[in-house]
Amino acid sequence: MGLRRKARVIALQVLYEVDSVGHDMEHALAPFLDDGRLNGENAVFARHLASGVLQNMDEIDGYIKKFATAWPLEQVPLVDRNILRLAIFEILLDNSVPIKVAINEAVELAKVFGSQNSPKFVNGVLGSVSRLASREKD
Repeated sequence: MGLRRKARVIALQVLYEVDSVGHDMEHALAPFLDDGRLNGENAVFARHLASGVLQNMDEIDGYIKKFATAWPLEQVPLVDRNILRLAIFEILLDNSVPIKVAINEAVELAKVFGSQNSPKFVNGVLGSVSRLASREKD
């Protein structure tokens, strides 16, 4: 597993913990830093992703509501919701990776952590998000 993907996995785990039990981000991130699973640049990247999502949560959740219209946000499975949050942050707000990379990474996360339907659901929502991102660049 590449170091960037590892950082995304950890950012997802942090977001999941914050969303499910309400811990703050630093509390959720600390064990990953303490045990050496993340260091240096990748620790900075994981923190950047998690904090970026949390700082822009209302805007990001607005996009999920807009593009996953069949599901009220609170009914989107917890893992899928946080995978989408992470990818939408990378696609619409962060712009540090190409859109295709952000979508592919999100689909891979959905394959590993989500249900059988998660990859298709995540890919579909992010396909709509990517069209919005492409229009905004024109």
